[in-house]
Amino acid sequence: MDTTADEITRLLGVEPDEVTVRGSLTASPPVTPFCHCWKIRCCEPGLSVDEQIHQVIGRLRPRMEALTDLTTRLATEEGPGGTILQVERFFNRHDEKPSSSVDDTNLFGRRLDRAVVDFLAATGADLDVGEYDMTPSDD
Repeated sequence: MDTTADEITRLLGVEPDEVTVRGSLTASPPVTPFCHCWKIRCCEPGLSVDEQIHQVIGRLRPRMEALTDLTTRLATEEGPGGTILQVERFFNRHDEKPSSSVDDTNLFGRRLDRAVVDFLAATGADLDVGEYDMTPSDD
């Protein structure tokens, strides 16, 4: 990817939560980065996936025209795989305490409403969902 995270920030006028440059820690030989990642994240515990997705999209929606222009340009100039809405869920982490309250929010499942589908379509973004069971093994 030739477009840098700094350029994405400038074009969108939105500060990312995280930036990574694959290949940036290699000292020798010099590596041309395979990809620059510009990320908006929601790591707030206790929210459903739907609520987290809406928080992320809510931060980007005011810059929708700039985002759509950028994603269209990236798809044209740099090929597929440029824009991804990535959802990662980790279950049974050792630092999480299971809840016994009947009033707790059910964090399982997801529903992509029309606003999310429209956002994905307008930006040409792929949706990538990964779920990981972090239960310690008995091995």
